[in-house]
Amino acid sequence: MNRTLTLATVVLVGLAVALALWLILLLPGDNERPLSPLEPQQDSAPSGTTTGTAARDYPSRLLDAASDDIPGQLPASLPASLEGTDLPSGWDQTDASGSLIPTPELRQLFEHYLAALGEESLAQLVERIRRSLDRLQEPARSEAMAVLGNYLDYKLELGELEAAPGITAGLDPEAMAQQMSAIRSLRRQWLGGETADAFFSVEEAVDDFQLARMRIHADESLGDEARQQQLQQAEQALPEPIREARQQTRRFSDYQQAQQQFSNDPGALQVWREANFGPEAAERLARVEADQREWDQRWQAYQQKRAELDRLGLAGPEREAAIKHLREQFFEGPERYRAEALDSIQ
Repeated sequence: MNRTLTLATVVLVGLAVALALWLILLLPGDNERPLSPLEPQQDSAPSGTTTGTAARDYPSRLLDAASDDIPGQLPASLPASLEGTDLPSGWDQTDASGSLIPTPELRQLFEHYLAALGEESLAQLVERIRRSLDRLQEPARSEAMAVLGNYLDYKLELGELEAAPGITAGLDPEAMAQQMSAIRSLRRQWLGGETADAFFSVEEAVDDFQLARMRIHADESLGDEARQQQLQQAEQALPEPIREARQQTRRFSDYQQAQQQFSNDPGALQVWREANFGPEAAERLARVEADQREWDQRWQAYQQKRAELDRLGLAGPEREAAIKHLREQFFEGPERYRAEALDSIQ
């Protein structure tokens, strides 16, 4: 594992630094950070930040700007990196009183647009997010806008925290734990506990697991068996979907090893499948692999015939017609489209 703070909490530094630079260049005027409806009153920037001063420009100021203050009109088309992508769903959750319920999907909505920073200005991307949030009714809409402002300001502070002196490569587990703690405090200072938990709880659980792994592997007093037991215990603290994904990955890796081990003994491989996947799943898997082997054999035979055809020196429509006829001899239905697609990348 790369020990240069590659945990999930230390991603998106470039975006935060870009936010800071953008603000320095493009946000003149009143430099006091406005309070959002969801932010508690405080005399200065949240404690624990690396700013050293409360007087500064924060990107949440963009939320107070009228739409016609956005530099230029929003282009009719999306930034190129967003073309053909789908907006996250499920972010517009509200309770019985109409108040916003913070969710991981709401953060995904923010990041969906912010990922295009550089293709459009921050002000334009904030306006795009604002228009998405307009589907909410009050009070949820105002609350979501407040969360957006707090999130942008958090990311600005995060970039400065991670760029601070002393954040270097080769952190030991304890230094990394201190860095993670500072980031978590920053999240809760700017977003509040409920929103920070909704946005980052899974990410932080993975960070905890990775940190525990580092500590366990660094503990020279542990024997192999004790180390394995502690690793298994640490994994149990992961959210269930993450645990299941890790288990599936291990099962796939184990199956690849079994395929190599029993490559000359199909019966033994089937016994292994049934023991690890159950009889029904093992039977389906065996059928899929048999179909794939049969396809591979036909594909190899087809390629040999096509090589012979290419040696004839046919050109233009005559060559294309001959290849099409050859595909029809070896493949049926949708298989022909698959073969044609494979031909196109040869």
